[in-house]
Amino acid sequence: MFKTILLAYDGSDHAKRAADVAKAEALAHGARLVVVHVYEPVPDYLGEPFFQEALKRRLERAEKVLAEARERTGIPQEDALLLEGRPAEAILEAALGERADLIVMGTRGLGAVGSLFLGSQSQKVVAEAPCPVLLVR
Repeated sequence: MFKTILLAYDGSDHAKRAADVAKAEALAHGARLVVVHVYEPVPDYLGEPFFQEALKRRLERAEKVLAEARERTGIPQEDALLLEGRPAEAILEAALGERADLIVMGTRGLGAVGSLFLGSQSQKVVAEAPCPVLLVR
C-alpha cells in the first residue's frame, strides 16, 4: 500500500516514538523510509560574525539530530534530508518532492527553543498534506 513513508523527526520523545512506528510501517509494507529534519533559518539581523557562529551551531545540532534519526531507523544517508525553513512548509514540500504515500510525525515536539515541531506544526501538516498523516503520541 505505501511505497514511500516520510518521517518528520526533531529528536523529541514524540518524534522518537514516531520513528519506531515509521520504521515498523516501512518494514511491514516494504516501503522506502525517508527522514526529514527541519531547522529554522538564522535571522539576518545578527550580522557578522554572530550570524556565522549561530548558523554553525544550528547546523551542528541539526546534523546531530538527523544522525540520531538515521541510527534509530537504519536508513541510508541518501534518504536523510536536512532542510532549512518553517517546519510544516518544509515537511509538506519534502512529501511532495519524495512522492510520499504517508507522513509520520509526533503530535508535539521540542518547541520554539528547540526550533522545531509544535502541535500547531503537526496540525498544519495534517490540514495540507497531499497524503495520509499518522500522528504519534
